[in-house]
Formats: sequence, C-alpha cells, structure tokens
Amino acid sequence: MAKRSAGLLIYHRSDDGPRVLLVHPGGPFWAKKDDGAWSIPKGMVEDGEDELAAARREAAEELGVEVDGIFARLGEYRQTGGKIVIAWAVATAAEIDVATIRSNNFTMEWPPRSGTMREFPEVDRAGWFTMAEAGVKILAGQRPMLADLAEQLGLE
Repeated sequence: MAKRSAGLLIYHRSDDGPRVLLVHPGGPFWAKKDDGAWSIPKGMVEDGEDELAAARREAAEELGVEVDGIFARLGEYRQTGGKIVIAWAVATAAEIDVATIRSNNFTMEWPPRSGTMREFPEVDRAGWFTMAEAGVKILAGQRPMLADLAEQLGLE
C-alpha cells in the first residue's frame, strides 16, 4: 500500500486573487532548489490517525501556528515516488506571518558518510504566492491541487 501524507492548501483572498501559502523544505538537499521545490505543509498519516487531524498537526509542526477554519477536501494526489497526498483547502482570515514560522527539526548525517549528525528545520521558509507564482514554485505532483482550488473557488 502506498504511503499516505495529508496536508493543507492554506489560502487567503487578496485584491489580485487568492494567495496560497507554500513551504520550502529545509536541509542540505533542498538548500539551492527553488522553482519546483515548494510544497503545501504536509506529512505522514500515522496508523489509525484521522487524515484531516494529521494535516492540521503537520501544518502546526511546520509553521508553528495552529490553522483553523473551514476545511474543504480537495482530493488525493499521487506523487512521482508513489506516495499519496490527501489535501484540504482552508481560507485564513488573516495572512500567517511567514517571517515568524517555527518548524520542527530533523536529524541526519551531514555531510554524507562523515559520521556527523546535524539538525535541520523541516521547513526553512514559507511564502505567500499568487496562483500563477505558486504554479512555478510548487512540486510538479502538487500542481493539480492549485487547479482544484481554483475550480473550488469558481476561478475557472
């Protein structure tokens, strides 16, 4: 069975249309990658865990803030590696301050085969993007989420 992740496509309305919140993965592998590297806040669903609860937990872990609102299921999206991401759209009343996000950390051996364990943030930054900008920044496997959000908002 494919691994399952759950995440939130957080958005708010602005004068130039909806803006979506994307996160950039931390760690040395992603350090110099930008376009096509960003993601919605998401993470693995634990055995027996409610998928929406997992999406909310992961967003809180990656952003350092609880996300509340009305959650509308967008769908399930198969990623290039085979993992399934279940996503919900949620509008925020106010913009989350991306300059103050506080992500949880992970530990890995770095540099490889050095024997040195280092800690890195799971998310090193976040940003608000127009739908067009997000289409460039987001991972290819998550682009359909943007189209589904646009449809849900009646933008198509």
